Amino acid sequence: MDRFRRGDHEAVRELYDLYSRPVFAIALRSLGDRVLAEEVVQQTFVNAWRAASRFDPDLDPAPWLYAIARRVAVDVYRRERRHREGRREETDMAVLPPSFEGLWEVWEVRAAVDGLPKDEREVIEATFYRQLTHSEAAAELGIPLGTVKSRSHRAFRRLAGFLDHLGTETA
Repeated sequence: MDRFRRGDHEAVRELYDLYSRPVFAIALRSLGDRVLAEEVVQQTFVNAWRAASRFDPDLDPAPWLYAIARRVAVDVYRRERRHREGRREETDMAVLPPSFEGLWEVWEVRAAVDGLPKDEREVIEATFYRQLTHSEAAAELGIPLGTVKSRSHRAFRRLAGFLDHLGTETA
């Protein structure tokens, strides 16, 4: 983070590699549009790079990047809303903005998935994020169906351990 703070381009790339996927998950959950979410990711890291000199390198960058991403997502949402209102489209569905806690959980889940071993992460991304069946994932990944199922099982057990700190809410 000290290198990032000094504007080292390689450190910016490393930060992007570590956090672009959780930022994308937050943006996608906020906006519901992959193209807009990708725009939020790019703008988040541009804004972070511009503000790098003000960042304390002893702190965890995740909450800082999350805050930047949230502000960028709000700006993109407002821009898109103004654009839609200019066209006078009507909708009969109300969309509530996502809660801070919900977005933070998305960040935590994405970071946990990124922390999985590569073979387990690939199965989770295929079956959960791309919504492939186990058979489709096996064909795409070039592995047996049983391997997909066992990796999926191990990955979900590992994720449960990673995300245990989120707890469960009781009504």
